[in-house]
Amino acid sequence: MATTETAERSIMGETPPKATSPGLMDEMSFLDHLEEFRWRILKGMLGIGIGVIVAFFFSGFIMDQILLGPAKADFFVYKLIGINASDLALQNRRLPGQFFTYWGTLLVVGFIIGVPVMFYQLWAFIAPALEPDERKGTHFVVFSITCLFIIGVLFGYLILTPFAVQFFSNFQISESVRNDIDINAYFSALTMWSLSCGILFQLPMVSYFLSKIGLLTPELLRKHRKWAVILCLILAAFLTPPDPISQIMIAIPLLFLYQFGIYISKVVNRKRDREIWGAEGKPE
Repeated sequence: MATTETAERSIMGETPPKATSPGLMDEMSFLDHLEEFRWRILKGMLGIGIGVIVAFFFSGFIMDQILLGPAKADFFVYKLIGINASDLALQNRRLPGQFFTYWGTLLVVGFIIGVPVMFYQLWAFIAPALEPDERKGTHFVVFSITCLFIIGVLFGYLILTPFAVQFFSNFQISESVRNDIDINAYFSALTMWSLSCGILFQLPMVSYFLSKIGLLTPELLRKHRKWAVILCLILAAFLTPPDPISQIMIAIPLLFLYQFGIYISKVVNRKRDREIWGAEGKPE
């Protein structure tokens, strides 16, 4: 009966009833869960769509001042860190190149603006199945995921991108070869560096979830710390120009995030052990 009612509400364009307690979540059928998940994804996509609209209305400022900022010698980051920068010679070599680059970049910016809504909708789908005390903790988890993603994107844009742009734009194999950068290559690199850092900065949250389900312990992370250092250096070398300063500037935050992940794993495992001891009636 619940499935039929949900289908009728979907046909009429109404949002299916939301689960407000663990009991109601348990009573929902598999199709009800799929329907609820579908609505949550649609609402998250709506948030990203609104982000794209916002990016469109401020496209002039976003393009000239933000996205093209690292391509200009007077970019404020260059002044802050004392880099003797030079302007990039950007060009378009395809007839629809600027059109597709413009909309593709706005989609990425809209995604960054609207991704907190998607994170919230995913949390809202999971929250009814949690206990009240666990539900309070997930508010902090969603907030942390969003903040880490934004901090990572800002790190990629403000730290990684300026160094990489100036290195690659000034590197020449011969004076007879001029660096005229295609706009598609420039915007693709800019968005790739920023989004990659946003994803890499989720390392503490990965540690949290794996520790929550018992697959990760602080002892295991400490045991493989030397391999983590090597992996961080490899990732830094992959994302940055081949100079030691840029690699160290990227590797240090990654190592800090790894160490922070060890601390998070320690706290989560300690709390999980206490819950197990309490359930079994054992003294702590």
